[in-house]
Formats: sequence, C-alpha cells, structure tokens
Amino acid sequence: MTRPSPILKNVASLAFRPTSLRATRPSPLTLSASSPSPKSWVCPSCSNKQIPSRVSRRGYASQPADNPEFTSILDNPPQLVRAGGKKHGWGLLVLAFIPATAFVLGCWQVQRLGWKTELIARFEDRLVRDPLPLPPAVDPSAIKDFDYRRVTATGTFRHDQEMLIGPRLHDGDDGYLVITPLERHFEGYNGNATILVCRGWIPKDKAAQSARPEGLPRGEVTVQGLLREPWKKNMFTPDNKPLQGKFYFPDVAQMAEFTGSQPVWIEETMKQDLVESYDRMAKGVPIGRAAEVNLRNNHTQYIFTWFSLSLATSIMLWMVVKKPASMSRRRVRQSKEW
Repeated sequence: MTRPSPILKNVASLAFRPTSLRATRPSPLTLSASSPSPKSWVCPSCSNKQIPSRVSRRGYASQPADNPEFTSILDNPPQLVRAGGKKHGWGLLVLAFIPATAFVLGCWQVQRLGWKTELIARFEDRLVRDPLPLPPAVDPSAIKDFDYRRVTATGTFRHDQEMLIGPRLHDGDDGYLVITPLERHFEGYNGNATILVCRGWIPKDKAAQSARPEGLPRGEVTVQGLLREPWKKNMFTPDNKPLQGKFYFPDVAQMAEFTGSQPVWIEETMKQDLVESYDRMAKGVPIGRAAEVNLRNNHTQYIFTWFSLSLATSIMLWMVVKKPASMSRRRVRQSKEW
C-alpha cells in the first residue's frame, strides 16, 4: 500500500482543523459600551475655542443656542452706511469757497474793466489835443489831471547831469533810458524852471557820451512830449544809487532833488519809423516813444477766466452734493456683539 504525499497530507489537516483553533475577528455589533468611539468632525474655527466640559444627557457638549439669553447675528438688523465714514468733510467747504471767491473776483474785474476803459478814453482824448506850452512852474499835485497831455518845452539840455536808467529792453536789445534835465529861462521869472526829460532809449554800447556825440545836442532845443505822472516803484526793483550813478527806476522826486530840478517828468515822443529807429540806434541818438497810450487792458480775459472757474467749480460742487453713493461703495456695518 502506497504512502500519501506530504502536500496532500497538509491540505487535509487544514481542511479538518477544528473551528476553535481558527482566528476570530470581533464583529462591530459586539463592541462593548466601553470601547472608544470614533472621533467626530470638528470645525477648524471652533477647534481653538475651549469646549465646555459639561455634557448633556444626549452625550454631546452644550451649544450657545441652548442659553435662553443668547442673541444671534440674525437678530441684529443691518445698517447701511457710506464707505469711508462721514458723508462730507471739510473738503466740501473748500470746494464751496472756490466758486464764490471766483465769482467775486470776476465781478471785481468787471468794475476794473469799466474803470480802465474810461481811463484810456480820457487819455486818448488828451492826445488828440494840440500841444500845450509848459509854464515855468508846474504844481506837482496838478500833474495827475494832465497825465498823457501833449506839451512843449524849450531850453538847454544839461548833459553834465545826464542819468541812465537801466537795464531796459527795446525790441529784445539791452540798453538804457536817457534822462536829461532841461534848463529853461523865462523873462521876468527868476525861479527854477528846470524839468526832467526822458529822451528815449539807447543801446548798451552807446552808454558812454563819447560813443554818441550826435546824440548830445547843444544850444537851445524844443522838446515835444507827454507830461506823465510820477512812477511808482515796484517792490522787486532795487533802490537807486544816485551818488554811484546807478538808477533802476524813474524816481522823479529823487532825481529832481539830485539834479536841482522841478519834479516834472516829460517823455519825448517821435514818429515811429523803422528806418529812422535803426539810424538813431547806430548814431546813439535816443529813440523816443510813440504818442499813444500804452496802458494794458487785459481785464476782459480776467473776467472770462474767473467766471469760467466759478462755473466749473459750481458744477463740481453740485455733482458732489447731489450724486448718490453707488451700491459698490455701500457696506453693511455689523454689530460689535457678533
């Protein structure tokens, strides 16, 4: 009789092994109450909070809603507010001040336009009149009523007391204004009749008298020009230095005292001709001014500027005040008790 194979013998032993020797796995239904329960999911935002240790009868921690005094965020009504806080600040006051100020300045320029137009008309009326012979003595307080009045004066130039005011530009060229006292003599009048005459402009290279002998007339001459009111000094203009021969602006009173003349200022005039002006420039003969009113009248432009600014800023103010806030700029302010 043949012996069974070892492999078949092992298989038979496994097939008929008693069940008590088999490895058993406990069923989930047979877990005792003392076995640990699986962890429940916890909210990440709540994981950092301290969970009360008091457990309810149902086996879980008590919730805030279990408290009768608990208030939910839904119980707080939302409040619609403008993003950024206050509705308007001090910027609105500044914006309201600009159109009002611009309107006042525009009205002021309207008055200035009327005053300047009347002044120019009065001066032009004096220009069309015949030249008036200048008397021996002139009251300085009356010159204002004869400003831009055409006058004539006869006398002798005192070139030894000549004064140069500068620098002054003429058609882009640098130079000086020539001021020369005119010494006058009247029969039966023993007082001082010398006046100051602004002869005109000379180039800078003709400042020395030796460079312009033709520009120094000798003997008795007759000057025709405009009687002008004394000038007013600009705050940015330096002071004159008569002792050093430096004059930066026509201070009539100072120059008259320095030369012993009357505080009377005459601007010599000439017919404007380009060829004659070039000829005078080459010879060093002063180029006189034109017999016309040279007052600037830009008040019309100022009126347009100020009223336009007032209108534009008024429209901006209306848009700021009347335009409602957009929905994108509105926010819900929640209660601090959330």
